[in-house]
Formats: sequence, C-alpha cells, structure tokens
Amino acid sequence: MANHLFDLFRSRMPGAERRFIETPDGRVVTYGEMVAQTARIANVLLQRGVVPGDRVAAQVEKSPEAISLYLACVRAGAVFLPLNPAYTLAEMAYFIEDSEPRLVVASPERAADLETPGATIETLGAAGDGSLIEAAAGAAAVCEDLERGPDDLAAILYTSGTTGRSKGAMLTHDNLASNALALAAAWRFSADDALLHALPIFHTHGLFVATNVTLVSGASMLFLPRFDADEVMRLMPRATVMMGVPTFYVRLLQHPGLNTWSTSHMRLFVSGSAPLLAETHEAWFRRTGHRIVERYGMTETNMNSSNPYEGDRVAGTVGLPLPGVEIRITDAEGAVMPPGAVGMIEIRGPNVFKGYWRMPGKTAAEFRPDGFFISGDLGMFDDRGYLRIVGRGKDLVITGGYNVYPKEVESELDALPGVAESAVFGVPHPDFGEAVTAVVARKPGASLDETAVLKALEGRLAKYKLPKRVLFAETLPRNTMGKVQKNLLREAFAGLHGGD
Repeated sequence: MANHLFDLFRSRMPGAERRFIETPDGRVVTYGEMVAQTARIANVLLQRGVVPGDRVAAQVEKSPEAISLYLACVRAGAVFLPLNPAYTLAEMAYFIEDSEPRLVVASPERAADLETPGATIETLGAAGDGSLIEAAAGAAAVCEDLERGPDDLAAILYTSGTTGRSKGAMLTHDNLASNALALAAAWRFSADDALLHALPIFHTHGLFVATNVTLVSGASMLFLPRFDADEVMRLMPRATVMMGVPTFYVRLLQHPGLNTWSTSHMRLFVSGSAPLLAETHEAWFRRTGHRIVERYGMTETNMNSSNPYEGDRVAGTVGLPLPGVEIRITDAEGAVMPPGAVGMIEIRGPNVFKGYWRMPGKTAAEFRPDGFFISGDLGMFDDRGYLRIVGRGKDLVITGGYNVYPKEVESELDALPGVAESAVFGVPHPDFGEAVTAVVARKPGASLDETAVLKALEGRLAKYKLPKRVLFAETLPRNTMGKVQKNLLREAFAGLHGGD
C-alpha cells in the first residue's frame, strides 16, 4: 500500500547502517534501526485499536523514541498530535477534549492525570523508557504501512494560542512532504550533512523542518535534549548545519569559544520562529564569517520563504518565496499591493494546511476564494523581491486614526545604545483610542531611562509613532519558541492610561 509521506522518506534513505540520530552521550540510531523501531511502535498502535485517521496525542520529552513515535503514526495512518511538555493539566484537558485522541502518550509521571474516557494511555519517558517502548520490544520489527494519500492528514499542530483558544492546524501528508523537499533543495541538504538539533520537537520547526528535511536528504542529526551553549559548541565541529531560534544565536554570541575556527566545519546556520535582530545577524557574521539564513514559516503553512543559499542574505528580511509557494501583499479589501507597500501577507501553495480542526467557519474566514491563506502577518516586498515582516495584524496600533507598525518603532529602539531588545504594542487611551507603548530591556550596565529614550527617538520617527510611555523590564515575556508575547504585555499595561 502507498503511504505518501513515509514512502518518500523510505525512497531517499541511505543504507541501513548509516547514522540517523546520535545523542550527546554517544548513543547512535541507524536508519535501519529507526525503520525497525517505527514498525514495532506502529504495530503497538494497531494493537491498541488505532485506525487510519485516529489522533495520537503525545506530551513527551524530546528523545529519539519520540521521533520514532511520530514516524510510527505516519506508518500506521494515524494523525500525530505533538503537545508541549510544559502544558498544564488544564491546558491538556482542552487539547484532549478538542482532538478526541484514540491514544495518549505521556511521560510516566503524568500518565495517571491524563487518563481520558475513550482513549488508551501509554507512557514514554525522556530516557526512552515507558510502557510504549516495553510493548514495542515484543512487537514485530516489520509492518505494512497503511495507505495514506497526499490529502490525508498526517498531523494536527495546535497554534500557540497567544490570542484566544488554540486552534488545531490540520497538516496533510503532502503539506509535509512538499515542504521538506522544497527546503532540502533550497538549503542544499545531502546525505553528507549532520544537523545540530537543539530545538523542541512539539513544534513545526524542530519536528517537521529539521527532522523531515534530514529524512528526505538521508542526512543525520546530532540530537540534543535541549539547547545548551556548551554542548552546542562541543558538538559543532562534527556538524554541518544548525537550525535555531534567535535566542540560540544571542546566547552563542556570549560564548567565548565562538569564532571562525569553531564554525569552520559548518556550511549553514538557519534562524526562524521569531524575528532575528539585524544586530545579531551582523554580530554573528563578524564573529564567525557566516551569514545566518532567516526564513519565514507558520504553524498553518510550514515554511514559506527563505533568504537564498547562494546570493545576498539580507538582515531584517525573510528572503524570497520558496519554489512552488506564492506570496502576495494585500490591502484591507484584498487587492494586491505593489512592492514597498505594507499590507497583509497571503500564501498559497502545497505547504498550506487543510484547515482548522472542527472549525469550518474559522477555516472559511481565513481563506480567499482563490485559495490564498490570510496569514495575519503584515509585510512588504522590497524592490528586489525580498519579503519583510512588519508585524502581526493584531499588533497594529491605531492611534489618533494613524496606523503604527510596531516593528518600525522597535527597529529604532533596538538601535539605541544600551537597548538589548524592545516590544511595542498598543494600550487603550481615552483620547487617541490606542497609545503606542514600549517595553525595553536594557543591556547589562546600561542606565537608560524613559526621558533619554524618548529624546533619542525625536527626529527619528513621526510624532504620532513615538511611544506615549517607555517602560522597562529585565526580560520580555516569550513563548516556548522565543516569540514575544505581546498579548501578555497588552494585558499587563491595559490600565496605563485609565483604559479598561
């Protein structure tokens, strides 16, 4: 039987003895061992009553076995539902009620709390232990991959839920397959590559971008349980590629071992999931001689664009649309806008998800009649066709009838001496509707105050764009992928000007 995604992986696998995953303690999982392990787990899923289309929810720590669980779900025709290990029991109750999984795989210490009517519970620990692996040890090492076509679901990823309840984005076999192939080609991946993998695997970046690109290339992964700057630097001489979030690069720039020699074996550094400051981009180039490739993706679309492998990698942009992906900028009425104009980013291509799980109304509202997905992100194309992200549509500040794009103000703030980073957002204001508000994190030892910041911005921005208040914090609140949670800032400072 044809299994669209796993057939693709299988067709591109190197020899069974070739390395697929290596952990920092020296454990190696070969491609042959991965195929056998995923077959065993797939057989356990079938024994537990999982049939094609059933959801398998997994709230587990990062491990090679967790990757095998994902691939076993693909082989068994199930829909994989990865969930952040940091989610509380109350949050988990929502995801389980919404997705109605046939099987829930949890860490051993949480399994009893996640028992759900109609769902079987299995455990998987960080060390690769637990009832799922014990059962797999007694299962056959071969299985018949169940038939799944390009349009069948392979996974549901819940959005980060920064506004309202999380929505389940339904991703098909072809969404994942097409994007992996496009990225592997764009970034010149081959079986000779070793990916330094320090990302979480409950998110599209670490699970689908990193793992799937490795699989379609026959490459290998140096698989860290979490980001640790010392471990990354220790393993880097054995790697050729690293994928990270901006925080990884900021922390590595603070490491004394980072230099042109320690990165000489690397051919590519990729950053995503949150904006990379131009200052970080330039600092990395000065220290290492490498220019980071920044790309743009979403839970709903996988990856959409990337700075080029060959050609200019422009700081502050997310590059050019990937092959097969169409991106346009539209105004409030949906009309396409010319280069240089800021508007809504809309995306169409084989990477774009099938819709939101059990939300047909929400799905219909997010797509244009011609199939373009309305991303919710604001951006513009420059005269070279490079895409710049201006911010989220919901983050747009309308003050006194004028539109203020937070990214523009943040760029000016971040360029000031003593500013480590900033976040700009709107809060209710009795006269202006919304007031532009900034929260700034100072660099160590800096003595900036509100007056000094506002004075420095005078003449740099139109008066209506200037923050009404500049507040200070040790750090900015972020979600697990490093994105600043402006919704928390808006809530915290909603009453700053007497608003509700």
